[in-house]
Amino acid sequence: QLQLVESGGGLVQSGGSLRLSCTASGARLHYYAIGWFRQAPGKEREGVSCISSGGGNTNYADSVKGRFTISRDNAKNTVYLQINSLIPEETAIYYCAASSLSQCNRSIVPPAFASWGQGIQDTVSS
Repeated sequence: QLQLVESGGGLVQSGGSLRLSCTASGARLHYYAIGWFRQAPGKEREGVSCISSGGGNTNYADSVKGRFTISRDNAKNTVYLQINSLIPEETAIYYCAASSLSQCNRSIVPPAFASWGQGIQDTVSS
């Protein structure tokens, strides 16, 4: 059974950067497209990025284009999210999730993803 664990979150100042990792166990990650999501207090969970199983296709929410970069190392069973130029409004719990498909849809929406990590807190101070 596929299990996902996020790491790399924490406290960062406005304008700072974080690199999140999503490491899988129980199954090989290279079968799955992987998405990153975030949920701020009082808000719905939103998709921020997705990468296809082979890494050749990526997708980003408009709000993060140019600042977030998703990548993967299938040999390490890990997907990364590099986050730059963070703002306080991006304080949230960040989740990774595995799709049942190998490709990303144009819209990064939670119902398309079957397996979820527990999430990791990212806090951006002003």
